[in-house]
Amino acid sequence: MANNIGWIGLGRMGEAMVKRLLKAGHGVSVWNRTSAKATPLLEYGASIAATRQELAACEVVFTMVSTTDDLKEVLFGDGGLVMGGAKPQVVVDSSSISQDGSAEIRARLEAMGVAYLCTPVSGNAKVAKAGKLLMVSSGPKALYDKARPYLQAMARKVMWVGEGELARIWKIAHNTMFGVVIQNLCEITVLAEKAGIARHVFLESINDSVLGSMYTRYKTPVLSNLTFENVTFTPKLLLKDMDLGLSTAKAYGVAMPAAAATRESVSRLVGRGYDNIDFSVLLMETARDAGMELKPEDLKISDGLET
Repeated sequence: MANNIGWIGLGRMGEAMVKRLLKAGHGVSVWNRTSAKATPLLEYGASIAATRQELAACEVVFTMVSTTDDLKEVLFGDGGLVMGGAKPQVVVDSSSISQDGSAEIRARLEAMGVAYLCTPVSGNAKVAKAGKLLMVSSGPKALYDKARPYLQAMARKVMWVGEGELARIWKIAHNTMFGVVIQNLCEITVLAEKAGIARHVFLESINDSVLGSMYTRYKTPVLSNLTFENVTFTPKLLLKDMDLGLSTAKAYGVAMPAAAATRESVSRLVGRGYDNIDFSVLLMETARDAGMELKPEDLKISDGLET
């Protein structure tokens, strides 16, 4: 195959990451369960594979799917990537999955002669589009060194944290903090607004304080203008990651009371039917608990990710 990179999974993140690879001059052949999502990438120079097994001719195949079961399906299910005669040399997975599931997948791939690198990311689709992802890998160091040029095409920084599934632990810890931070940010924003500070003014002050971060800055326009239809991450996906965080904490004997409380708050969002909406809609529920109905501020606010 002329393209030496294969890609499976074109959700919000996958599409943005493929575009970064193409922009860097790499050839990429893509496959997605919903084929219509792949078509727009043709104009950026990608080619579209008719089947997952067609990508087995690529040296390296990236996967970016939602769950452990989804990854097992695209790799080992009927028509899976490695279930035909040809196999790629390397699978690089950037999904958010469990440590145990990842270890099982590693064992199956390596038994087939396919190398495996875990490479989860920090950032949403807009962060990916801006080339500001952090990508964290674990697995054989030599394999990481081989994949590094591809990773650098998609990220502002890449890191290797060790062997095996350690990058899964990193991602689980990262996304657990992700939930706890949005919970606390929503709580203090509601507190400030109820006391009389305009929402955008409070958030701007946090962004310019020692507590500000890329995360608080790119959430500020959403929380100020209540534009939760611009989905970066859904409550259901966040609940999955909070559950992974708590189960991992239990396995290692680490108490995480803040994460446990956040998990229940996110679970309530899911139970109330919040589905295809950004998880930061948590702000609205927090405000209602405080007896407030928030209104959009309808302001033009930079999120710091313009490209």
